[in-house]
Amino acid sequence: MTALPRVTPAQLMELLSVSLAAYYGDFTVAAASENLTASQGKTLNVLRRGPASMSVLATTLTCDASNMTGIIDRLEKRGLVRREPSPSDRRVKNVLLTAEGEQVIDVIRGKMNNTLAGLNRLSEQEQDTLYALLERAFTAQAAAA
Repeated sequence: MTALPRVTPAQLMELLSVSLAAYYGDFTVAAASENLTASQGKTLNVLRRGPASMSVLATTLTCDASNMTGIIDRLEKRGLVRREPSPSDRRVKNVLLTAEGEQVIDVIRGKMNNTLAGLNRLSEQEQDTLYALLERAFTAQAAAA
């Protein structure tokens, strides 16, 4: 039995780059179909995980705090998010998805046909494995930071 050639970190990084480009292209088109910019859609996507302060959103989305304020202002005007004081520090405002915001991000995810088709090519076991590997590679690292 011939061993498969070892995959290098550079090859993995290249494939991740291709995968993320396809994902974000799909996401951008789906967000635009809901009259949202990619940044507005990404913000809703982050908030789908739970409330976040403006500074955490800016850090997570790698943007300037003043830009984040504009994004939140526009989302709030559409009724997709709301601000409320942090229970631990009243000077801090947390941003939360509204029910309408949850619905919109779910619609965006449902319209990501290319991404969904790619994931559906994997068996349930392969999807579980991919999830576990991505979580181990990235989520645990982010939580530790």
